[in-house]
Amino acid sequence: MSVFVLLMGFPGVGKLTIATELSSLFPAKIIDNHWFNNPILRLLDDDGTTPLPPGVWEYTARVRQAVLDAIVAYRPSPANFIFTHAGIAGDERSARTFHQICDAARQCEALLVPVRLLCDEEELARRVSTPTRRERLKSTDVQASFDKSRQARVLDPKHRFTLDLDVTSKPAQASAAAILHHVARAIAGDFGSVVGLDESIRR
Repeated sequence: MSVFVLLMGFPGVGKLTIATELSSLFPAKIIDNHWFNNPILRLLDDDGTTPLPPGVWEYTARVRQAVLDAIVAYRPSPANFIFTHAGIAGDERSARTFHQICDAARQCEALLVPVRLLCDEEELARRVSTPTRRERLKSTDVQASFDKSRQARVLDPKHRFTLDLDVTSKPAQASAAAILHHVARAIAGDFGSVVGLDESIRR
């Protein structure tokens, strides 16, 4: 069975870091949301804090769809993928991204496991301000981070296998282990026995 893990959370929560740790625990390709964003953002004079031009995300959505179409067309079978997505509840673009990934999982007959990564606003703001984020064209706006934490919620797709994981004080390795355990339970079908599944998914 192929597995599509979708890590969702606000900028700075550690989606890519956790994805990297998770990919070391079971064979999976990481599809980071900045793969879709950066080819477009590199064309702009983006400083990480100034609002981007309206409509720019329509172009990144096209890149995302092209990547997903290629996954459906050319993936080996079975194949596991870990996606990252800064999904926001009530945001049409976030919902559309989720449905794009969900549709690709359906076409691949893969098990979709959404994971909502949650973090305290103070810790999130600290992580957002790290200099390495700018190197990857990621937001470093601390005030925007506070505003988002206080005014928005991470997208909840109301999916059967959604996991809510608070990563405020959890190391990336521990977060990845918790996600792996949850994926194993999802593979079990009904969150039944997980005996042997944590080991089998690593193979």
